[in-house]
Amino acid sequence: MSTQEKAKQYEPAKEISSPDGFINTDNITIEGLVGKKVVLVDFWTYSCINCQRTTPYLNAWYEKYADQGLEIIGIHTPEFEFEKDYNNVLAATKKFDIKYPVVLDNDYSTWTAYRNRYWPRKYLVDIDGFIVYDHIGEGGYEETEKKIQELLRERAVALNTEEAIAKDMVKPTQAENVDFTKTRSPEIYFGAARNLELGNGDSQRIGEQTLKAPETPGKNKLYLDGKWEFTEEFATNESKEAKIIFRYEAEKVFFVGSADTTVRVRILRDGKPIGAAAGKDVIMNNGDAVVNIHSNQLYRLIEDPAGHGEHTLEIIIENPGLKAFTFTFG
Repeated sequence: MSTQEKAKQYEPAKEISSPDGFINTDNITIEGLVGKKVVLVDFWTYSCINCQRTTPYLNAWYEKYADQGLEIIGIHTPEFEFEKDYNNVLAATKKFDIKYPVVLDNDYSTWTAYRNRYWPRKYLVDIDGFIVYDHIGEGGYEETEKKIQELLRERAVALNTEEAIAKDMVKPTQAENVDFTKTRSPEIYFGAARNLELGNGDSQRIGEQTLKAPETPGKNKLYLDGKWEFTEEFATNESKEAKIIFRYEAEKVFFVGSADTTVRVRILRDGKPIGAAAGKDVIMNNGDAVVNIHSNQLYRLIEDPAGHGEHTLEIIIENPGLKAFTFTFG
């Protein structure tokens, strides 16, 4: 297809706008890559579990295809205020072993230029600078890789190189399989801007509330016990032994939280320490299932080898100061 024909069918790639910092590169632009590389633009934010599950594939594609003309640019557009911090994003890229360039998009300017609304989202830009592929959310990895291979072959012809592009698919060892058809619990927000599922207390109200959780929690409703202070993004417990209670249906439970100083929480499921269903951020201590909440990140609370099920999760917060942002499920 000629450049003129492409211009009738596809939009040109948007330039990176007012970057707030770079990781794994001193600078990078789309314009500087057009005519040279195939570019995968990935919008992500580091506390997002869907983005984290996509990362092993991005890493594998970068390792496999970077020498054959693929560039990946991770556009880090923050969901929460703490994700604007350069050092937090840098730590996350190291944790997830990301080697490709990452650009901080704290003011959402590049996100807006692409008219994006989702984390993660992948755009493929061909050698002529057109957006020829767009995938929303995680998954679709084989389809995406086949398109990468197709665009790299087109590049090889355009540049008259001898590149032989592989047809096999990557199989990252760290990839997680997710059956979304069995997960019956939605993402839950604690902050007043979006805490519509708060089951006891006033949702969407900033300020202090003293709450009492019911004996029998309803499914997919968030219940808090104790004294809590609500901001737009998160809720903070102001009393000792405060509780978070949620009845969910899923295999895995993830929690985005932080604390200015380490706060220890105990995790119960159906009234008992979670045992074999404990996520990798849980440690067993004298029979208690414990998580030490400190840095701003996603914590893996439950990863049940028995699979999906309906259970009541109870988080007991031993001291004041836990900032609770979200629950997500898998």
